[in-house]
Amino acid sequence: MTARSVDDSRPDETEPVPPSAEEAAAAAATEEDEEPGEPEPASEDELFAQSEIAADYVEGLLDVLDLDGDIDELVANGRPMVEVVGGQLQTLVGQRGATLEALQDLARLAVYRRTGEPSRLMLDIGGYRNSRRNELAAVARNAIERVHEHGQPVRLEPMSAFERKCVHDVINATDGVASESQGEEPNRRIVVRAE
Repeated sequence: MTARSVDDSRPDETEPVPPSAEEAAAAAATEEDEEPGEPEPASEDELFAQSEIAADYVEGLLDVLDLDGDIDELVANGRPMVEVVGGQLQTLVGQRGATLEALQDLARLAVYRRTGEPSRLMLDIGGYRNSRRNELAAVARNAIERVHEHGQPVRLEPMSAFERKCVHDVINATDGVASESQGEEPNRRIVVRAE
């Protein structure tokens, strides 16, 4: 477990300070120049700060659950990441990563409460995401073979957003096939078809 200490005597940093009139006017002028719905990308330092906030949250959770793990904060592919490694962490992954997804949402919420900004934080525990990514690549390749062999669309089982992205990435890198997500959560699935 990485050594971290939380100083509860610090002033509460979770409440945002309202902007001054000048700051609000400057922000409004900047927003007019930007495309609607396109937030300004966070800097590398801001992304790393998000990963540190999430790591503090995860460490507190590990302490409450009396679990040991080493926590790494990093930024990869323009996203803040927190990786937790150690023994006896499978319960934090859950069946097909369901618990991991819930913990990731909670860690994102912790970042949002501190920064006031949504986060694309990625949480991984025990290398689950990498091994699942490899499994999903095999699922995608199998679906591609079935589409080429039978010429019919192939509907895959419902998947999380992370899982669907992994499959879409493999399909998009393959000529002659296309994929699309259909349905509503939690039953959203991918359909692979010939192009």
